[in-house]
Amino acid sequence: MTTLCARVLISAVVTLFLLSASAVRAQAPLEIPATDEGVPGAGPIRRYDWFRDLWKSRRSEWVKQRESQQGAVVFLGDSITQGFGDDFRKAFPGLKLANRGISGDTTRGMLLRLKDDVLVLKPRAVVILAGTNDLEEKAEPETIAGNLKLIIAALKQHDPKLPVVVCQVFPASANMKRPAEKIRKINELYAGVVKTEPQVTLIDTWTLFANDQGDAKPAEFPDLLHPNEAGYAKWVAALRPIFATLGLVETEPDAFQPEPGFTSLFNGKDLTGWGFREGQTLTPKGNFDGKTASDDGRYVAKNGRLIVATPPEGRRIQQLWTTREFPKNFVLKLEFRATPNADSGVFVRQPQLQCRDYPLAGPYKSLQKYKPQDWNELVITCRDNIAHCTCNGEVLEAELKLPATGPIGLEGDRGQMEYRRIRLQELP
Repeated sequence: MTTLCARVLISAVVTLFLLSASAVRAQAPLEIPATDEGVPGAGPIRRYDWFRDLWKSRRSEWVKQRESQQGAVVFLGDSITQGFGDDFRKAFPGLKLANRGISGDTTRGMLLRLKDDVLVLKPRAVVILAGTNDLEEKAEPETIAGNLKLIIAALKQHDPKLPVVVCQVFPASANMKRPAEKIRKINELYAGVVKTEPQVTLIDTWTLFANDQGDAKPAEFPDLLHPNEAGYAKWVAALRPIFATLGLVETEPDAFQPEPGFTSLFNGKDLTGWGFREGQTLTPKGNFDGKTASDDGRYVAKNGRLIVATPPEGRRIQQLWTTREFPKNFVLKLEFRATPNADSGVFVRQPQLQCRDYPLAGPYKSLQKYKPQDWNELVITCRDNIAHCTCNGEVLEAELKLPATGPIGLEGDRGQMEYRRIRLQELP
């Protein structure tokens, strides 16, 4: 099937879904339909009395909020999203948010209410956390992922440029009828759903929370299903860098000025001084002077940050290099922030210093001063072709061997990495 034919087919399926959902809603717009007949998607829709009452009461309240929540960032989900609260625990001050979580909801239920609860708000962005309750109702991962695909297709049809953030299903426990192997499979299928969707960002919120057995940790999920304050704080921290890249938060330029003797390698506004290389040579279109993004969109300059964006396909190796080389002794300083389990690297002349979300992605998992999903400082001191490398003052590499000269590079691999305040001082 050609790409064009596939797009036409998907569009037709989504249109049919919207029409069928509209017909079901017309019968009783705020209530769960009595049967699955005409309901879009596949898999379970819960019809317990408590759930029917909750579904109707929350959605009735949301009808009253439609006008005030136009243009909000909408969170679509179940009890974990509902538990965030209408004020989202004051996590994103100044950002208009709308909580569209219903405790106990399934992906098919979210699909059914997508238009009236989410699209009607003309959202600025949508955050999705969904799928755990489907498992309790014995839905297969393939069914759950199929519903997510329909949700994303409907969001795209509503607005082809709408940013969508998909969170991996959080770990739980087999005792909660949510075994780790099933959740792993759902998340694997979710990655397949979004890998051709450049407007969708997938966050690794499973590795962020899972223990060595792939289950939730009681310290963050006391009932092995719902996060406590510590769990919500980690979710917020995971979302903030993505929100910054989407221009939702941290919208002011960085006012940082280099220390005396240091020269900025990144001006904070565009990619001047950086480019792509083939071997040791800049490619013909590799100089990005004056551009705010690389030609492939992987590297973006925004508000003082050099962002290595999350690749839709999950992993993609790409490297950005300074157009200058540095043969003298030097001190290189920079700060980085990584999304959960992100993998990147800093090239020093040519050799790579692994720069990652270290506690999850390694290799320096024993660091005590690393701040997950926050800014961390690398200091690389090069003398006589040997580099001493630290992160927040802790040694990463005491004697990294370097060639006599070469550029500075930044790698993109998995997840999102941000760099800022990149500056260098040449030494005698």
